[in-house]
Amino acid sequence: MVKVRGKKVALTPSEYVTKDLVGPKGKRGKINKKKAQKKRELNGSVKAGGGKAPKKNVTASQESELGEIQGDEVILPEIRYSDAPPIKKKMWRNKQRVLVFGSRGISFRGRHAMENFRRLLPHTKKESKMDKRDSIAAVNEICEMKNCNKCMFFEGRKQGDIYLWLSDVPEGPSAKFLVENLGTMEELKFTGNCLKGSRALLSFDPTFEAEPHYQLLKEMLMQTFGTPYHHPKSQPFIDHVFTFTVLDNRIWFRNFQIMEEDGSLVEIGPRFCLNPIRIFEGSFGGKTIWSNPHYVPPNKYRAALKKASAGKYINKVQQKIEYERTKPKSSYNLDPSDEIFQVQPEELET
Repeated sequence: MVKVRGKKVALTPSEYVTKDLVGPKGKRGKINKKKAQKKRELNGSVKAGGGKAPKKNVTASQESELGEIQGDEVILPEIRYSDAPPIKKKMWRNKQRVLVFGSRGISFRGRHAMENFRRLLPHTKKESKMDKRDSIAAVNEICEMKNCNKCMFFEGRKQGDIYLWLSDVPEGPSAKFLVENLGTMEELKFTGNCLKGSRALLSFDPTFEAEPHYQLLKEMLMQTFGTPYHHPKSQPFIDHVFTFTVLDNRIWFRNFQIMEEDGSLVEIGPRFCLNPIRIFEGSFGGKTIWSNPHYVPPNKYRAALKKASAGKYINKVQQKIEYERTKPKSSYNLDPSDEIFQVQPEELET
């Protein structure tokens, strides 16, 4: 019989092998005793020397690998232990990972736009297209499996409409946009170019500070499109700028290359327009925080165009009927006696 977690257990012959690993009298108990004794000796030496134990979880700005930093000087500690683990410099602190993917049935233009974003943003991950039959809330599980805390989801609908979801996974908030006037880098063929993996400056219109919903959208765009500092896949260069401008209740996106130090810009692409629809409290769902009163669904817009064209045809038919109804039967009442004076001259004989 041997005690395991306060209970007496009868050991079978096959369990005699692991007998020395169980309980306070086995190998594990001896290792714990040695660790406790070593810790007491270490504390005694620290008190005798008057030194301080090394700090834990010290940021790289406060301490270096040699000691504490005060201004431009590095102050070495009074006691340095040989078995103390070295302080690691954690340069990559803002660990934002963005999952960029779409749903099945998306148009070729949306698929090319996703590839453009994956090349421009080094902190993105890709995933295969999601089936239309799956719920939109299943994107949260996909992001969790990919270890991503941000998501750009392109949703394709009929007639080639593309919707963009920006979400903070898993708690939210999330925003839904209608993508308009989309032009990819392959279509536009601009002369601008940038280094693959380089970080981009983010330029926002002052209108983003005027309204609360624009402030929230600005923060979401910053966290999604901003490449984290010292990201492993990023390059230590800044050679292009993303511009976000509010015009006509829409957000216009442009990507420019910084040519020289004087600030001359050349457009790279892609370019598109985001028409905000709603902002939700949760990730891909939840309560509606804000709804766009100026938003017109594309189906209603196309129906209005068809109705206008149909009204044009009806107006044309009505004008033709009215013309036939008011058309006079004869243009002018002629007097038959007027033909008496219309005498043909006789031909003179030559």
